[in-house]
Amino acid sequence: MNIMSWLVEFGFAAGLLVNALLFIPQIIAICKSKSVVGVSFITFFGFNIIQLFTMLHGVISEDYLLAAGSLLSLLTCGTVSVLIVYFRYVKK
Repeated sequence: MNIMSWLVEFGFAAGLLVNALLFIPQIIAICKSKSVVGVSFITFFGFNIIQLFTMLHGVISEDYLLAAGSLLSLLTCGTVSVLIVYFRYVKK
């Protein structure tokens, strides 16, 4: 593997990890404030659908790095979605 391919692979893997980590501040903010005012369920639900199909594409095409990165994003974004539902509809 040449250096350019390695850099692209590294950047891709790092991007997948960062994508998953970007949802964590939203999780922390919701848990601290115990409020989801101003947080769009439709937006996060859409992100979840995109990540689900990206993960499935990774599995089908045997790109397990893509599948794993998408799974991590699905878990963190899914946590935000669950918190939205909980604080908006369950805990009133």
